[in-house]
Amino acid sequence: MSETKVRLDKWLWAARFYKTRSVATDMINGGKVHYNGQRCKASKAVEVGAEVKLRQGYDEKTVVIKVVEQKRQNFTVAQTLYEETPASILHREAQQLARSSSAAMSPRPDKRPDKKQRRTLINFKNSDKFE
Repeated sequence: MSETKVRLDKWLWAARFYKTRSVATDMINGGKVHYNGQRCKASKAVEVGAEVKLRQGYDEKTVVIKVVEQKRQNFTVAQTLYEETPASILHREAQQLARSSSAAMSPRPDKRPDKKQRRTLINFKNSDKFE
């Protein structure tokens, strides 16, 4: 089941962090993935027990490799390939709470302005009062 030599981009793809290997490679080359605290290449051979820090959208995860696998399987099997650190889970939850609270504080209208309201806004922005 486990291979001894598996590339980092292939393992990230098999663990279902990224949809394609090319996306995983781009993230590694862009510095969004760190292997044992350092930037690395996509061809880096992964080992059991190594720590991988990666970004997915707004989230930043730190996982420890439990199983080295190069075949992409269903999500339940992919979840057994790694274990997220407790500090990473707490950090992600805190970041998510901060994002949701800041979104709640920013005012948003219930609907888009209609044609008359858009004209009023445009006239207001173009008037001398706004400058």
